[in-house]
Amino acid sequence: MTAMRQQTHKSLMLLSGRAFPELAMDIAQRLGVEPTPTTSYEFANGELYVRFDESVRGSDAFIIQSHTAPINTWLMEQLIMVDAAKRASAKRITVVAPFFPYARQDKKHRGREPISARLVADLFHTAGANRLMVVDLHTAQIQGFFDGPVDHLFALSLLVDHVKQRWQGKDITVVSPDSGRVRVAERWTDRLGGVPLAFIHKTRDIARPNDVVANRVVGDVAGRHCVVVDDMIDTGATICKASDALFEAGAVEVTVAVTHGVLSGPAVDRLKNSQISEVVVTNTLPIPEERRFDKLTVLSIAPLLALAIREVFEDGSVTSLFDGDS
Repeated sequence: MTAMRQQTHKSLMLLSGRAFPELAMDIAQRLGVEPTPTTSYEFANGELYVRFDESVRGSDAFIIQSHTAPINTWLMEQLIMVDAAKRASAKRITVVAPFFPYARQDKKHRGREPISARLVADLFHTAGANRLMVVDLHTAQIQGFFDGPVDHLFALSLLVDHVKQRWQGKDITVVSPDSGRVRVAERWTDRLGGVPLAFIHKTRDIARPNDVVANRVVGDVAGRHCVVVDDMIDTGATICKASDALFEAGAVEVTVAVTHGVLSGPAVDRLKNSQISEVVVTNTLPIPEERRFDKLTVLSIAPLLALAIREVFEDGSVTSLFDGDS
């Protein structure tokens, strides 16, 4: 009788796109693995090619990509990597997208518009992803766009701990830059010991993206140190106008704490020249040296991602890392 083959052990493989390999390397070191060598390049016409230089058969593959500019290139590269892993017989494929692409297009504001966040989730599923891992989605409903498990991670503790060290003993008010982020701001107030909450009532022209028309402060900010919390800074227009409104309402100092530092176009100049004292972001997206400035503090998201990847690989609980929040 032929002897039964000995059962193989699960293997964790970390596969990185080219957008931010330094983050993948940091995560790999914390996991005690080496990123899988990968050959990636572009053809003359712009088409992308990806091949893994080692076998991924039977592995628990975590494919990480930071969706920075040019975002469409890096999205396509990650999709191709997922397809390559599926065709190479990876046992389970988890897409790790710290900054989920197209997350702001999560609903229709007007007729004949797409819901692009749903399209991206469908693309990942069609390519062969079994699971998504993301950090601080623009809206939690995006979890429902993917037909499979979604690990929604939060940078809240990382950012709160920094603010506590920076402003310990000061009269703090947490400020949501709009009504849509009030729930997140409430979590901040809880972590900071029940400090007051304020929000900015703003109006937008939906035909003019990244352009805030008016701001009005709702809440007590006079004589207080204000922490403006949000999921991202893109062009910086919303944050800078919010800070101006806070100072007009009597705020003593304003700091900004967000997860994703997109920092597009004029964002760096706007923030440098604003009255904001500090801008705190995580490195879910790469921030090159030429886009950094004195007010900017960048915290590493790698420990959180490594911990979550370990929990998924070992069939543990990711939700327990965040006191049941999702």
